[in-house]
This record gives sequence, structure tokens and C-alpha cells, in this order.
Amino acid sequence: MTDPREAAARYRARQQSENDGEDAESGTAPGIAAATDRAAFIETAIQVAIRRGDFDDLPGAGKPLEGLGTHHDPDWWIRRKIEQENLTGLGPPAILLRTENRELDDQLDLLGREVDVREVLEDFNRRVIEARRQLQGGPPVVTEPRDIDAEVAAWAERRAARLAARPTPEPIQPRTRRFGIRRRG
Repeated sequence: MTDPREAAARYRARQQSENDGEDAESGTAPGIAAATDRAAFIETAIQVAIRRGDFDDLPGAGKPLEGLGTHHDPDWWIRRKIEQENLTGLGPPAILLRTENRELDDQLDLLGREVDVREVLEDFNRRVIEARRQLQGGPPVVTEPRDIDAEVAAWAERRAARLAARPTPEPIQPRTRRFGIRRRG
């Protein structure tokens, strides 16, 4: 069952597309009438869908739109995608280095050898210095390189504190075996 207005809009659009050659003779720009008819067709289709109830009970109905009332951010869509997908490693080096600097102690605590800690710190310092040398724009790099010896000492202290906080396991009692004669009954 079609709506009469929708059928009328389709008829007008069909008639207009057949009469596009006549528009050149009448002086109107070709396509303007077709665009108007297309807009009317779309509006009619929307009204029909509203009456059918296609837009009822949509998710988020009655809730405010996110981001309304805040300042205009032309990159809102990419920021939202990064947040929704929980993507990491995207952005200017200054921001990435700040984030990594905040989480570096936790990452170092996962390592078990001092050599590995030194390698991670040397790599971090190299990337901080490299980011400071590049003039690619974006926010300034305010992250400081870390003192490797001081960080290794702090890592060793945190590790010793974690090991001291562990409960000491009770010594395992050796099981004594009884050798006896079993009787068959």
C-alpha cells in the first residue's frame, strides 16, 4: 500500500526527468526542478515513514544529543572514534609521550630484569629527544627525559617492597610413608 503523496512525488519526478530537454528551451537550469522534486520525494517518504511508525522507539529517543552546547570541534568524529574503539598510538608525539610517561612506572614494574628496564628507559628518552628536535607542529613536547640510574633505583625499591609484602609460603612438610603389609580379605 503506497501513500498517494509518495506516488505523486514519484510521478512528478518521472515527468520532470522526461521533460529535462524542455528545460533548456524554457530558460531554467537543467536539474534544478529535478532537485526540487527529489527533495519533495524525500520529504514525502520521511512523512510516510513517520506515519507508519518507523521512527518510533529508536535507541536514544528522548535523550539529549552528545556534545551539544560545547564548543565546535571540527575533529569531533575522529575523537569519538578513538574513544569508542579505545585506540592507542594515534596522535601527535607530544601527547603520546605524555601518556606514556604517566604509565611508564607501571610498565617498568612488569619487567623482571634491570637490563630490560634500562632498555625501555633508553628507548623512551631517545623518542623524547627525537620529538623535541622535530618541528612538525602540534602541541609542544613538555615531557622530560628520565634519569636512567634514578629510575632503575626507584624500580628496584618498588620491586623489593613488593617482594617484602608477599606472604611467605609455609615450608612444605615432607610426607612420611608407611610401609605396611596389606592383608587380603
